[in-house]
Amino acid sequence: MRGPGGRSSLDRRTICKIRLGRSVTPTVKSAPDEKELVAAVLRKDRKATAEFVALYADSVFSYIRHRLTPRIDLVEDVVQEVFLAAWMQLGSFRGESPLRAWLLGIARHKVEDHYRARLRELAVTEAGLPDVTAEPSIEPRIEESIDEERLGLKTRQILESLPELYSLVLLWRYWEKRSVREMAEQTVRTEKAIERILARAREQFKRRWSE
Repeated sequence: MRGPGGRSSLDRRTICKIRLGRSVTPTVKSAPDEKELVAAVLRKDRKATAEFVALYADSVFSYIRHRLTPRIDLVEDVVQEVFLAAWMQLGSFRGESPLRAWLLGIARHKVEDHYRARLRELAVTEAGLPDVTAEPSIEPRIEESIDEERLGLKTRQILESLPELYSLVLLWRYWEKRSVREMAEQTVRTEKAIERILARAREQFKRRWSE
């Protein structure tokens, strides 16, 4: 893949090798040093490229892993997509925010691309969803368990046990703070369809929490 100005020194193999091998000892960088690092990467300095990945791979990996539950098998691929996208956009980095925050912004877009694509692919119909009966609200509230506990152990285990469709809509709605309207628009579904899926997902989450 080509980056700014020509052939890229950053590809999937390089990212994977650096992340797994940790051949570079990262150092904490100040904002001016980050600009220097970016400039070196843009010059296709291999050492700088390795340090760039080594410095931020764990943060990006952790961010994505939390948001792809239960599809942990896809995390590495999405991490690689983030760094490849970052490489392509690196020339636009101005240092107005920390490089880590800039990368996590790209990661968020990649995660939402995944949510949108998967919800479209699943295309579950009303008939294909498990039936639920109306019951009194069961603690904890979904917003609290997903948002405030930030995917604590029990919350993570429940999300991993849910059908992928349900975990996706819960994470997108309560972790990413997307409205039902936004979710509907991005998945070409009606708001009522999203609300029905969310209702069933919340009910399944609550039932498993109380088990």
